[in-house]
Amino acid sequence: MADRVPLDFDPPVRVLRALLLGVDNGELPNPTPCPGWSVATLLDHLMGLSVAFTQAARKRIDDPATSSAPEPSAQHLSRHWRSRLPVLLEDLSTSWKDPDAWTGTSQAGGVTMPAAALGHVAMNELIMHSWDLARATGQEYFADPRTLEIIIEFLSQGPAEGTPGLFGPVVPTDDEATLLDQALALAGRDAKWRPPRRRPAAAA
Repeated sequence: MADRVPLDFDPPVRVLRALLLGVDNGELPNPTPCPGWSVATLLDHLMGLSVAFTQAARKRIDDPATSSAPEPSAQHLSRHWRSRLPVLLEDLSTSWKDPDAWTGTSQAGGVTMPAAALGHVAMNELIMHSWDLARATGQEYFADPRTLEIIIEFLSQGPAEGTPGLFGPVVPTDDEATLLDQALALAGRDAKWRPPRRRPAAAA
C-alpha cells in the first residue's frame, strides 16, 4: 500500500527505533540541536508528535492531541518511553499508509491544513528529530535520498525567515552540501552542530 501514498514512513521509523536503542540513560540531560531542549525533552516531543500526527492521519480532529501542542519537557517524559515510543512510532507509520489519510484537511497541534501537507510536516519532523537525537547521542544517521528530495521540495516552498513553531530561518549551505545537509538547512538547522565538549572534572 505504501506505493499508493506520497511518503512511506516505515524506513525512517525503523531508523529512529534503532537510534532509540543507542540512547543511554546518562545522555538524557544532554543538549540537542534544538535550542533549550535536552535529549529527554526531545524524546517527550517525539512521543507527543507521534500521537498527534497519528490522530491527524485518522482525521480525529476532536482529539486533544490534534487540537493543541503542549510544550515538551524532560519532566513530562514517561519512564516507560523505551517501550512506549516504538509502539507510537509504529502507529504513526501505519496510519499514513491509508490513502485516505492524505485527502481533505486535518489538524495537528491546533493547526488546520491540507492533510497531504500535514503528512509532509510529519515526515519532516520525524527526519529532523531523528537527526537531532543521533547528533546529540553520538550516533550515525541515514535518511533515504528519495524521501529527502521530497522533503527538500516541500521545505523550499516556505519563507526563508522560517515558520515560527515549525521551521527556523534557512541556514546557508555550500555547493557540496549533501541532500541531508540541504534538508537540515531548509529546516533551520546547522549540519555542523556538535554537542559541547564536557570540561574534565577538577582534580580533588
